[in-house]
Amino acid sequence: MTATAPRFGAAPLVRLLLVTTVLLGAVFTVLSGTASAHAALTGSTPEDGAVVATAPKDITLTFSEQVALGDNAIRVLDPANKRADTGKTRDLSSSGKARYGIGLHAGLPDGTYTVAWQAVSEDSHPVSGAFTFSIGAPSKTTAALPDQNAGGGLVGILYGIARYASYAGFVLLVGGAAFILGCWQRGASVRPLQRLVVRGWVTLTAATLVLLLLRSPYTGSGKLADAFDLGGLKDVLSTKEGTTLVSRLVLLGVAALFVAVLFGAFAKRDSAGGDEEGREKKDLTFGLAVGGTVVAAGIAATWALSEHASTGIQTGLAMPVDILHLLAVAVWLGGLTALLVALYRAPFIDSAAVQRFSRTAFVSVCALAATGLYQAWRQVGSWSALGGTSYGQLLLVKVGLVVVLIAIAWFSRRWTARLAQRGEVRTAEAEQNATATDAEADADAEAEEADPEPVAATAPLAATVGGSTGSAAGTVRATQLARQKAALATARQKRIRDADPARSGLRRSVLAEAGVAVVLLGVTTVLTATEPGRTAEEAAALPRAAAAAPAVPVPVNVSLPFNTGGPKGKGTVELDIDPGHTGTNVMHIYVNGPDNQPLDVPEVRASLTLSAQKIGPLPIVPQRFAAGHWAADGIQIPLAGDWLLQVTVRTSDIDETTVDKHIKIG
Repeated sequence: MTATAPRFGAAPLVRLLLVTTVLLGAVFTVLSGTASAHAALTGSTPEDGAVVATAPKDITLTFSEQVALGDNAIRVLDPANKRADTGKTRDLSSSGKARYGIGLHAGLPDGTYTVAWQAVSEDSHPVSGAFTFSIGAPSKTTAALPDQNAGGGLVGILYGIARYASYAGFVLLVGGAAFILGCWQRGASVRPLQRLVVRGWVTLTAATLVLLLLRSPYTGSGKLADAFDLGGLKDVLSTKEGTTLVSRLVLLGVAALFVAVLFGAFAKRDSAGGDEEGREKKDLTFGLAVGGTVVAAGIAATWALSEHASTGIQTGLAMPVDILHLLAVAVWLGGLTALLVALYRAPFIDSAAVQRFSRTAFVSVCALAATGLYQAWRQVGSWSALGGTSYGQLLLVKVGLVVVLIAIAWFSRRWTARLAQRGEVRTAEAEQNATATDAEADADAEAEEADPEPVAATAPLAATVGGSTGSAAGTVRATQLARQKAALATARQKRIRDADPARSGLRRSVLAEAGVAVVLLGVTTVLTATEPGRTAEEAAALPRAAAAAPAVPVPVNVSLPFNTGGPKGKGTVELDIDPGHTGTNVMHIYVNGPDNQPLDVPEVRASLTLSAQKIGPLPIVPQRFAAGHWAADGIQIPLAGDWLLQVTVRTSDIDETTVDKHIKIG
């Protein structure tokens, strides 16, 4: 007679649900506030805050890595919040340098302009930002910018939930199937395990479809309604992330066939006894193992080809390592979940199956540690990034959770060893389940013998038909006895189950492992959406390098001798530029004669030219303050660099000369 599976205990179930709820709240709160700036803006022309004398023909942006730019990815807004660009983005990358440009309209008026940009980095995460520059002089601006970063808001939260669900579905699908094939083949006919694997497939498939629909608003407008925009979906399908998501759906179609065979033809051969049937089952097991491994590796590759492993250094090695890392996680955590379900819901489980999973989990943890160590070195890069970046801190949390999980697993191995000494885990409990089922079946049989009609049907009849009252009372009494016998059988089953310390201890430790595994999976999801420590430090080094320049600007002081060739045509020009850096400056010019006394001349002019950037000459017309003293304020120097200063001195109507000198503005 078939044994009845014990019910999942209410207290453990509540604890697991509480852990899961708290985790998901924490995970997606962090996800909603975690920046995903995996590509950094390393430079621009004009620079942020620069003041240029004339309007540039275009704007160029330089990134730390290649990015994908769609329509309206770069927008230039004038002080009145109107588009000042032509709308055509150009790829100007060369020699490994990621540069992109957009043209500007001709005849732009003076004022402050805002450049807003949004792109998708190579690891599929959206990035965005904005900066300003001024033409002629700074001014007020009414340019309106998005109130949230790319990938944020409600769409970002939903996208993060779908990513978590996709990882969870992959773990249940691959880990559950691996547990059945590699540890407990008789589990293929156990309904709770079948439901676990099928739900993993459904969860992964549904999450992948949601990610595909949300991809366009996630990297673009941020509006949930755009998830159903066919034009946006078409654009997504042409990207790397869209291709990998479609490939994942195709592989999930193949996985559905695998699941059908596993729980169909394979499960029917569970009790095969003949040599011929035994060989057929071995061949089928081998085929499922090979095919399942290929499909699982293919699904794992859809993450490796589109996320962190596909960018940065050593991508040819990083992607296979990432695939192995994901498979190890799935076999360990998914198998752990399958074991938990078997311990609580299956009528029995062989102790040999538990031991096989213990060995499988050990191998998976070793693979996880080796691949994780390489990934940590590749993504973090330095000890300072380990504690000084969000990625490094999350990685430390993940390592801590793995250590806790291994510590709990040590107790599970001890309980497994105790069970191994007693042959099978089922023994007394399986017999008790059978006894309880027999008792319940006998009670039902007694009820049917007392009155084959349902109680609900006979009660009204007894009220109207004489002589039938005793029959109805007997039916009710038989039903009550059946319920009492079933309750007693359940109570006896629970007492025997709770009296088995080895099985109870194993279930508690495995439940604790599963709870930590849920948290670990959440941290991993956040980690994949966080900027790697190596690139975060590189991006942070850019402003530090700029800050390494002298904090206090040094005024420019120049002394230039001149000779116009006429009477009183010799002398010296003393010129001061204060504060001597980009932006607004004041220029003072002192003209002295050969006797070092102020020389009153009719006219003095000056100009500045930055040949390296093809800027200038910028004319400067100083005003006479006193004999030999000329000054000009509000001089705008747009860029730092080696400028050519030219000063023209006129000593009479026909006698003048121009002297020059290179000066450093910085």
